[in-house]
Amino acid sequence: MDQLKALRYFSKVVETGSFTRAAEAFSVPASSLSRRIADLEKTLGANLLKRSTRVVQVTEIGQIYFKQVQDILAQLEQSDETVRSYQAKPTGFLRISSLVSFGERLLLPVLNEFKTLYPDIILDVSLSDELSSLSRDEVDIAIRGGYAPNERVQAVRLMDNEFILMAASSYLAAAGTPVHATEIKQHQGLFFRTPAGPQPWLCESDGQWLDVSAQPLAISNNGKWLGEQAIAGKGIMMAPRWHVQDYLDSGELQELVIEPTLRVSQNHDLAIYLLYQKQQYLVPKIKVAVDFLVDRFSSVQ
Repeated sequence: MDQLKALRYFSKVVETGSFTRAAEAFSVPASSLSRRIADLEKTLGANLLKRSTRVVQVTEIGQIYFKQVQDILAQLEQSDETVRSYQAKPTGFLRISSLVSFGERLLLPVLNEFKTLYPDIILDVSLSDELSSLSRDEVDIAIRGGYAPNERVQAVRLMDNEFILMAASSYLAAAGTPVHATEIKQHQGLFFRTPAGPQPWLCESDGQWLDVSAQPLAISNNGKWLGEQAIAGKGIMMAPRWHVQDYLDSGELQELVIEPTLRVSQNHDLAIYLLYQKQQYLVPKIKVAVDFLVDRFSSVQ
C-alpha cells in the first residue's frame, strides 16, 4: 500500500467532507480513493471515517489522526518545495578548493562579483596546495595546477600554467645574467615546495631531460614570500607567469631568456584546471559557478 498517497486521500476527504470531491481533486475514481483509505484503516486497525449514503463523518481517532497527518503533509510539502527550489535556482553551500597562489591572486577577487550575482549561494572556500579528491573531501569545485587528472571528474582547462625564470636587476648585477641552462647551477635559487617536494628546474637537451636546478637558497610553499625574496635580490625564482605578471609589469623582476627553455615538468602541456563531478553540473549552484569561472579565466594568460 502507498501509505503517503492514502494519507493525502484521507486528508482531502476530511477537508471536503466528500469522497467524490476528494476524488475529483486528485482526478481518480471515487471507488479507488475509497479503497485506498479502507486499506489504510485496515493497516491501522481503526476506523477513521463513518460512511453513509449522504455524508462522511470523521471518528474521534480520525480527528486526532487528521491533525497529525496535516502536520506531516505540510512538512513534506515544505521539504519538496525546498528541493524544487534547490534544483530551480542557485542556492545553498558551494564548496570550492583552490591552490593557494591562484586563490589569493585570481580567484578570491572575482568571487566578490560572483556573490553579488548569486546572493543565495553561501561560499565555502579553502586554499590548499595539497592534493584532494572531490568526493572524499566533499568539494564541489576544485582548481588545480598541472595536467588533466586521471580521476573520474570533468576537467576544464582554465588557462595556461607556463613557468618562467626571473630575478631582480640587483641580483643580476651582482651575480651575472645566465643565458644557458647549464649556467643556472651556479646561481642561488628560490624554490616552491609542492606536496611532492621542491619543484625541479629541468631542460631538454639532445632528447634527454636534465636537472639544472640552482643552488637552493630558500624553499617554501608560500609564493608571496618567495617573490619578496626575489625582489630583494636574494636569488632566481621560477614561477607561473600569471603569478608574477605584476612584478614583471612593475619592473621589480625581469624575465630571463634561457636556452634551452627551463621547465618544472617533462609535460609540455601544464595548465590550470577546474575540476567537478560531471553529474553535479545539473545542480544550479555548481553550473553557474563553473560557467562563471570559465568565462572569467579562459581569456587570462
